Amino acid sequence: MSNTSVPTVLVACRKNAVRSQAAASILRSLAGDRVVVLSGGSEPADAVHPEVREVLAERGLGVEETPKAFDEAMVKSADVVITMGCGEECPYFPGKRYLDWEVQDPHEQPLEQVRAIIDDIEQRVRGLLVEMNIPPADARA
Repeated sequence: MSNTSVPTVLVACRKNAVRSQAAASILRSLAGDRVVVLSGGSEPADAVHPEVREVLAERGLGVEETPKAFDEAMVKSADVVITMGCGEECPYFPGKRYLDWEVQDPHEQPLEQVRAIIDDIEQRVRGLLVEMNIPPADARA
């Protein structure tokens, strides 16, 4: 972990408009202030994918950020780096914990498929929190 007691997780994908935005939103919701969440892309899009916004809104979640590039400082500050679909463009620094989540790209998929993809991302986020010994906010007594 970084110098603080709160771990930092960077979620990265190519456009930072779909998968990484969904994962970051879900992680923020489930972890609250027990995890610092960053997200970025190697080639950021102009806006977050509308269907992703819609599916997250259905769950009472929002997207707090517009797509942006990840930078060296973000990677260096992260304890865990989650990559999704950015291949060799994804950030890498030795000594970090990397998770490469093979998650289908919901771009140009029907809304039902986007929901299924975000369900997959949510299950992965929940699994990560278990590994980090951080109970999801909806599981706390």
